[in-house]
Amino acid sequence: MRIAAGFGDEHAQIRVYVAKRPPMQEYAYLPAMQPLLQGEIALINQACGNGWRKLFNVYAKLLFALPASFGFLQQASSWQVYRDSFLLQASSNTALLFSPPPLNSTSNTIHIIAGRTYAKALLEQGLPLQLNWLNAEFAIDNHNRVLVCPYFDYRQLNNEKIGYLVKLIAQL
Repeated sequence: MRIAAGFGDEHAQIRVYVAKRPPMQEYAYLPAMQPLLQGEIALINQACGNGWRKLFNVYAKLLFALPASFGFLQQASSWQVYRDSFLLQASSNTALLFSPPPLNSTSNTIHIIAGRTYAKALLEQGLPLQLNWLNAEFAIDNHNRVLVCPYFDYRQLNNEKIGYLVKLIAQL
């Protein structure tokens, strides 16, 4: 099994995969999962710009749109508070990864690949997915519990599309 490299909880149920890590020296080499500390998202946003701010915001908004049974709504009063106080920290049940999904069909992990282009690149690299494209932007592999959605940016994954992604997550 591949070692997951990224930010967050190594036992996370909700895992988002992106092609690139923040262009900061301290994250140039991540041999494994690294939980973020409170305030670290704000530091990444400040150092890396608007694109990373949007990614973290969309991730937090997605979690807050999930049904209460996922437990994210009970941890904070808003998605903003959740982002700043819990997202990608130890025991947060969330992860942002910069490596391909380690597939295990017996796990309850939900893998979300952010971006159709990244998903297609992973397929070309040999990731054994059986994606069923639901439309031009969303795909699902029920067996491996993998979803492909637009990149985590307000323009690409707006509130309406977040709602659609929530429905797909609930199907898994």
